[in-house]
Amino acid sequence: MSQATLFDPDLIRRYDGVGPRYTSYPTAPQFSPQFGGTELLKAIAESNEDPIPRALSLYAHIPFCFSPCFYCGCNRIITRDAGKKQDYLETLLKEIRMLAPLFDRDREVVQLHLGGGTPNSLEIGQLAELMQEFARNFHFAPERERDFSIEIDPRTVDVADIGALRAIGFNRVSLGIQDFDPQVQQAINRLQDTDRIRDIFNACKANGFGSVNFDLIYGLPMQNTETFAATLATVARIRPDRIALYSYAHMPELFKAQNKINVLTLPDPERKLALFQLAVETLMAEGYVYIGMDHFALPGDELTLAQASGDLHRNFMGYTTRKQTDLVGFGVSAISQIGDCYAQNAKDLPAWTSRVQAGKPATVRGLRTNNDDRIRADVIQSIMCQGSLHFDAVARHYGIVFADYFREELEQLPALAEDGLIALDATSLTVLPRGRLLLRVIASRFDAYLPKKTIPSELLSQAR
Repeated sequence: MSQATLFDPDLIRRYDGVGPRYTSYPTAPQFSPQFGGTELLKAIAESNEDPIPRALSLYAHIPFCFSPCFYCGCNRIITRDAGKKQDYLETLLKEIRMLAPLFDRDREVVQLHLGGGTPNSLEIGQLAELMQEFARNFHFAPERERDFSIEIDPRTVDVADIGALRAIGFNRVSLGIQDFDPQVQQAINRLQDTDRIRDIFNACKANGFGSVNFDLIYGLPMQNTETFAATLATVARIRPDRIALYSYAHMPELFKAQNKINVLTLPDPERKLALFQLAVETLMAEGYVYIGMDHFALPGDELTLAQASGDLHRNFMGYTTRKQTDLVGFGVSAISQIGDCYAQNAKDLPAWTSRVQAGKPATVRGLRTNNDDRIRADVIQSIMCQGSLHFDAVARHYGIVFADYFREELEQLPALAEDGLIALDATSLTVLPRGRLLLRVIASRFDAYLPKKTIPSELLSQAR
């Protein structure tokens, strides 16, 4: 994909709207409670039967935080109760011991991620115990081939802890920054010291972490272009390997903590768009490559290299560098993607705990994809990760006539081409610089679950 990116405010306004982020296809709203633990176990067994079983990615959700960040929409539990965390860890270890033996031992773990919540709300010793349990029950790939990462709240980690995290086995870290401005931090209940963050970043580099990510959010209360420019300048001076730039969505009816935010301090849509434009143009001017959606990376980072080599992938962890893997999720609300199936654990702590303690998978919903889902998932992945789609390659792989199968979708594409989002000919679609910030708009044209069309039954039969 061409790295050229043009920020066109008028186009972004025109196509603005809530839509899927395509961390899966079909997306999570399509998951069904009819898919449960029995279906998960069947999916695991089937995944072992492939002639060349896929490598594994592991995800563990640590839901605890010491205090609420008012912007947060994550599945998290605010507590300082050490006993509650230890109980959770013990149940998590039991879930690992229950599911891990179901996977063939020769399936290497090439990727592992701890998310939350705040994973470092667990003590270093507890994190070490968790990693040791994973290592005992799964076959880890050689260290040079691993992508093992952890999300960290820089307010609750010491420089001395960084070396311990590296010794445990992590080689990539993501720091929740959001904004460096004190007024913004006060408004979101997340006060943190810039010098401390710089020291933690330097400690990560000194201890051999291959990649450090900063999370930033635009659209927060008290933000304006002047303060956010200062935040971006600080980020550029520290120079993390990756940056995730998220849009704040104010939905207090869903996330109670957001009621603490004074809506009068939120930037209006025009100012929010200006913040986004400022971030995109600043980061690219500083030498960052725009990967897609909300991800930026330095030219030598694995994420950038994976995109160039065609190995970039998108799943529930966002953009990742490990394409051909099955994702196995552990912990409350965690999602697995195994073979042709998606499976999500119970979202509330008591339900997840009771299922695991009873020796049952915690799956409460999911789905098994059909042929049409798999075709469209590949099409959407190609657009989201590579910024292009070669019709003949899809047709050959799935045994379809692309122009017939996607007749309605192809009829919608010329409008995108007229707006300069894509270049379109008889054999391919290529995302243009004006379309790179609207990848999910382009990808959504191939989403059968959006309320715009039905798929003719005779075309469904074309898919193998």
